[in-house]
Amino acid sequence: MTDPKTETAPAEKLLEAALNHVPFDGWTEPTYRAAVADSGIDPAVARGLYPRGAVDMALAYHRQGDAEMVRRLEQTDLSAMRFRDRIATAVRLRLEAVEDREAVRRGTTLFSLPIYAADGAKAIWGTADLIWTTLGDSSDDVNWYTKRATLSGVYGSVVLFWLGDDSPGHQATWDFLDRRIDDVMQIEKIKAQLRDNKLLSGLLAGPNWLLGQIKAPDRAPDPDLPGHWAPPRRP
Repeated sequence: MTDPKTETAPAEKLLEAALNHVPFDGWTEPTYRAAVADSGIDPAVARGLYPRGAVDMALAYHRQGDAEMVRRLEQTDLSAMRFRDRIATAVRLRLEAVEDREAVRRGTTLFSLPIYAADGAKAIWGTADLIWTTLGDSSDDVNWYTKRATLSGVYGSVVLFWLGDDSPGHQATWDFLDRRIDDVMQIEKIKAQLRDNKLLSGLLAGPNWLLGQIKAPDRAPDPDLPGHWAPPRRP
């Protein structure tokens, strides 16, 4: 009798079956139907697990890679690294967690379609959020958003570069990643210079106060919202 502790969950079984077809058919309905047939999962159960079929499978595959990245990141000694190197390590571990580059390539094609673009953007944002959260980010204001937005841009561009990289050990990708992070560090340097400039800091006092009223999601009254506006308190 199969040990329930080691038996593959239906969702994982379906995803494993789908990956055999993705290189040929992409994340499409034919792939989804083939996965259901190959796995032996009841079609009604399969549809309940993946309501949109292969689209939801592609998102599940992305989340699977995120989880593996977090596992590897938590096992890596980051204490001696500069923070920018911790970010670079996290992005590298995320890409190294991918066992099938063609599945990612097909996913990139899928989420470039206008109808699924929001799903793709949300998936990349989720990866950036996991990286910052795992690295201990405690920001609770507008910086929560800017950090994740910036890293989402870095991650997205690095993935596209990596998909076309045939260099030994993907060294060209890691060099590209370092350059992108250096670009971000230059932006942070400029922001710090603006804060230290008395004239400009005075001019920006109003906008900075306005941005200071934006809070991170866990400070919002509704956890499903991406943040909220905190009105000024009356004296």
